[in-house]
Amino acid sequence: MTTVTTGTFTPTPSVGTAHTRVEGRDKVTGAARYAGEIPFTDLAHGWLVLSTVARGRISALDTAPVLAMPGVLAVLDHRNAPRVETDYPGLMGSKPDPTCAVFQHDRVPHVGWPVALVVAETSEQAREAAEALIVHYEQEPHDVDFTGGHPDAYPLDSHTPAVTEKGDLDAELAASAVVLDAEYTTPEEHHNPMEPHAATARWEDGRLEVVDSNQGATWIVGELANLFSLDPAAVRVRSEHVGGGFGSKGVRAHQVAAVMAATVLQRPVRVILTRRQMFSLAGYRSPTTQRVRLGAGPDGRLRALDHRSVSLTSTVHEFIEPSAGVARVMYDADAHHTANRVVRLDVPTPTWMRAPGEAPGSFALEAALDELAEKCGIDPIELRLRNEPDKGPVSGLPFAGRSLPDCYREGARRFGWADRDPRPGLRRDGRWLLGTGMAAASFGAGAAPSTAALTAHADGTFTVRIAAADIGTGARTALTLVAADALRVPPERVHVRIGDSDFGPAMIAGGSMGTRSWAWAVTVAADELRDRMALSSDIPPEGITVRSDTTAAIGALAPAERHSYGAQFAEVAVDVTTGEVRVRRMLGIFAAGRIVNPLTARGQFLGGMIWGISMALHEEAVRDGASGGHVGADLAGYHVATHADVPHIEADWIEDPDPKDPVGIRGIGEIGIVGAAAAIANAVWHATGERHRNLPIRPDRVIRAGAPRA
Repeated sequence: MTTVTTGTFTPTPSVGTAHTRVEGRDKVTGAARYAGEIPFTDLAHGWLVLSTVARGRISALDTAPVLAMPGVLAVLDHRNAPRVETDYPGLMGSKPDPTCAVFQHDRVPHVGWPVALVVAETSEQAREAAEALIVHYEQEPHDVDFTGGHPDAYPLDSHTPAVTEKGDLDAELAASAVVLDAEYTTPEEHHNPMEPHAATARWEDGRLEVVDSNQGATWIVGELANLFSLDPAAVRVRSEHVGGGFGSKGVRAHQVAAVMAATVLQRPVRVILTRRQMFSLAGYRSPTTQRVRLGAGPDGRLRALDHRSVSLTSTVHEFIEPSAGVARVMYDADAHHTANRVVRLDVPTPTWMRAPGEAPGSFALEAALDELAEKCGIDPIELRLRNEPDKGPVSGLPFAGRSLPDCYREGARRFGWADRDPRPGLRRDGRWLLGTGMAAASFGAGAAPSTAALTAHADGTFTVRIAAADIGTGARTALTLVAADALRVPPERVHVRIGDSDFGPAMIAGGSMGTRSWAWAVTVAADELRDRMALSSDIPPEGITVRSDTTAAIGALAPAERHSYGAQFAEVAVDVTTGEVRVRRMLGIFAAGRIVNPLTARGQFLGGMIWGISMALHEEAVRDGASGGHVGADLAGYHVATHADVPHIEADWIEDPDPKDPVGIRGIGEIGIVGAAAAIANAVWHATGERHRNLPIRPDRVIRAGAPRA
């Protein structure tokens, strides 16, 4: 046997040092295979048929001609599909979206609702047959018209309370020297990860296996086991490589349809969503209408803060975009009121999307703070510093570190904020009006229980097994570095395996909690493994394996406000004649704990900021009131920022370790988009003197706003 000791090597710490992705070569050479590429023997292909009406019932399906087409194996619909269970608590205790329970009834609640699955020998045969299937409907009147003043809007609790209140709002507003009352809107936005949603299901030896593109194998196992009344131990989900998710890759109709078809046909079945189908089946960010009322004294200190948001949801499932929640963390006031309300319409169900709540909420709140700063005649950064809370404004809990003021100061220094003339509409570069703006950012930094297994091998290498999901963030590499440091060995001796539910329960890749949760579990396991190895004279051929579970440790954390923070800065050029808005430069300074891998972390921050450009200037899904469906549900009709729209962007961070975390890290996956759109909108005001409270800031809106003030 080979004796291995970690003490013979004194490595330079891996965490905090830039490392290229451990799977990078496989990705660029095509060796890394995604869910829709993995081969299976006797594989059949399913193609979803979606409704073309916005509300009504299915009266008939002409399946006989389709079943006679070449290669067609089956057509599943509400008359013959397996029954599933829907009365169970889903993620965070809420009921699952009934959209996942496909083909259970004849009701149609929105355009794009799954009405059938055609299964054939090839994908081409399945698609041709699906397009030939004629579905008859009894159509009913529908309502897809979202407005902030919709009479049926109601408050809805989610992972946070719908309403929070303290103080006498009316009295404080009346006593305020300066009052702002403004409405802001954000449009419907879609995730559009590069890899479409795909799943393959098969039964083998009485066990269901699903090869999927998802954000958490443990999550998918739980949902499928509940839906199909299975023992979770009888379900295995694998998701080795994921080409983006942003909140959309949870349990969706295509996975359930694939399991149904595999059950009926007793052979593997793959279902892949088209880009167009993703617009109705993969979730999206709800549009919002937000009213912000701020009351301040002459010195800019807030006496009243009122942030109210309305979003939409479907008629079959309640999901709310909690945009007013960001105010509960950022600023305090004697009277502090927030409310999140929702209205049910004949539309698909929204879902989590990068920085849910915080992204649209920060646009409204941070734009309002900028407007208040103008009214008070105070610099926007100084106004924010004067309103820094010393504890959670709503919770009353202590902050587990709050380095936001340091982000302001470092960002202002790097951006050249001190040289800014606060008066709008003065700087020019030829036909362009120039302006600068800034905004603050915050996103929760939580952790969830996870398990991990570490094995020491006789050849001196180590294997980490954890059901983490790398959705493009570089989690594989981060966990390699964390494990290497904890084991006190070089990263080359650590092999990380992820994306397999058989590795045990672990946190999903979501809520900016993935890497922190997984790294905690890996660190605990590594510490125990080192202790075991210190007591062992050698390592047997099968290795030494230890397993960790952080449930108790995370449960023992003292209650506190835990967040990542940031300060966003932007410079724009605006041509009010053509309506063009060009972002010339951006800077984001973040406080996000200890940075595990600077290389991939910077990519995460920059990606979020680029998405902020897209949010501010481009992204807007438009729904046709007559049909209830989208106009241009593809990447030609749905505009996103491209290379020509992305300027010089810098992202950096300050030292901000979390002493309560074993590796001192916080989440960074979502903080980059928070505040970015507001910084751009505030810069457009500074350039033109005109406020844009409705996103995106399209050319027609710039033209309508008119010339700058004299």
